[in-house]
Amino acid sequence: MISKNQIKNITRLKQKKYRQQDGLFIAEGGKVIKEFLNSTFQLLELFTTETFNVENETIISEKELQKISCLTNANTALAIFRIPETVALSADGLILALDSVRDPGNLGTIIRLCDWFGVKQLVCSLETVDCYNPKVVQATMGSLTRVKIYYTDLEQYLKGVTLPVFGAFMEGRNVYQTTMPNEGVLVLGNEANGISKAIEGCVTDKISIPRFGELQATESLNVATAGAILLSEFRRG
Repeated sequence: MISKNQIKNITRLKQKKYRQQDGLFIAEGGKVIKEFLNSTFQLLELFTTETFNVENETIISEKELQKISCLTNANTALAIFRIPETVALSADGLILALDSVRDPGNLGTIIRLCDWFGVKQLVCSLETVDCYNPKVVQATMGSLTRVKIYYTDLEQYLKGVTLPVFGAFMEGRNVYQTTMPNEGVLVLGNEANGISKAIEGCVTDKISIPRFGELQATESLNVATAGAILLSEFRRG
């Protein structure tokens, strides 16, 4: 059984202010939850229709699970984890930075890309969507356990780094004709407006993904798609 008070405390975590206030977030689905259970994240409560054989587990009905789920069709389980304290950001290797990326699906995909390409640090502007948003957590498919994410004043951060700062721009150098370094900061911009003027002023190298379409009519690539292409070029060596 799950109480009305528990339902209230869980569903309020759909909102950023309560996640920050309580220091908790929601993860749903067996695969995602197992990724978190096998990481350093601390489980507070697990509500499931099928046992995981862990402490703090409550078996509930599918109907009860739907009441607390953030999904249209609830998965088999929902877990509450504690938001970990942020560790210090190191200024080496390849770092990805996001300037006001707002879509939860895009951020989730970008976190998975970081995991795939071995980017261990993701720096987000304060305007970027919360990485503990339930939709982001779902889209990461567990990669959130392996990528360190930092929210900060992005302009001030970029002004303080000694690494080259690369930005994705339509008028930049063709990335396929550019030798990319092993270390640097790659900045991706907002879905609608790209990289802001303030952040553009911090970019030392503008790069672009050329269009090959005959009509050259497509305005831009999805930010996560662009990120995948650019990270691949950095890792090409």
